[in-house]
Amino acid sequence: MSLLFENGPSVKQKQLLNGQQVTVNQLMPLKYHWAWEHYLNGCANHWMPNEISMNKDIETWRSHALTEAERLVIMRNLGFFATAESLVGNNLVLGIFKHITNAECRQYLLRQAFEEAVHSHAFLYIVESLGLDEHEVFTMYHTIPTIARKDAFEMKLTSALLDPHFSTQTSEGAQTFLQNLIGYYVIMEGIFFYSGFAMILSFHRRNKMTGIGEQFQYILRDETIHLNFGIDLINGIKAEKPALWTHDFQQHMLALIQEAVELEIAYAQDCLPQGVLGLQASAFRQYVQHVADRRLERIGLPVQYHSPHPFPWMSETIDLSKEKNFFETRVTEYQAASTLRWD
Repeated sequence: MSLLFENGPSVKQKQLLNGQQVTVNQLMPLKYHWAWEHYLNGCANHWMPNEISMNKDIETWRSHALTEAERLVIMRNLGFFATAESLVGNNLVLGIFKHITNAECRQYLLRQAFEEAVHSHAFLYIVESLGLDEHEVFTMYHTIPTIARKDAFEMKLTSALLDPHFSTQTSEGAQTFLQNLIGYYVIMEGIFFYSGFAMILSFHRRNKMTGIGEQFQYILRDETIHLNFGIDLINGIKAEKPALWTHDFQQHMLALIQEAVELEIAYAQDCLPQGVLGLQASAFRQYVQHVADRRLERIGLPVQYHSPHPFPWMSETIDLSKEKNFFETRVTEYQAASTLRWD
């Protein structure tokens, strides 16, 4: 049987970047099976924010059970994530999607874009449930300098892709695109999100603000697949176009990641000026550096920090040294009804 479909690409003709222009999302024949597996994993673990009860959180928030320092941690993280998820979604839809010339990868990107919308929905649901000042939360990317700097860092990486004349046909353009992928998958979703995950899940493990904590667990599970897909995509482009991965480009990526680490450490210090729940800002320097080293390893760059993991309890949620897949240890009620297994 011929691998060539009528008016469609053969397996050999399929490429991640600068392949045959995708006009119809022709999935078969599959070439990048990892992309399809990520898509299936995402679909099998569908969730919606309003399925999660916020009653206990509302009661706790309205009472005097939380200190001002604890409230600050929650508010800062809601403020950052509320806009960060939309930045990722915009980058996917307006920047990345049109330049990926592979149907199965585009299929996953469609799924990821939906999940980013679900995450944005989650923060709106939390804000409405707790009766928070919507303007305060959703404008922190303007009013809180540590959030503004992280968002500006990422938006700078998107700007070139939004130019209507941008192309990946040149080496410079392809490297700019690869930089964007590293900036959003490795840095935004792989580093910038992780301090917030640790902070909010520290509430959850102490049975505080469990509705928010449960949603952050689900978001972290989704982000694990986003990160794994992004790293597979980055490494796939490197393998197909090794000339892009020059020494100078690698050094530039290292510098970007080191800059991002310092931005994230500053953000953690801003969230924890006094420390709460046994968490101190000083520990987050080690944590962010530890996370960054794991990301560097996975895209073939040398580790920079050699910092130990300061929060061993986080390994119950995600094993950073092995990038544990949530689906191997998922709770059955997390799964969509169509794929539910009775263990």
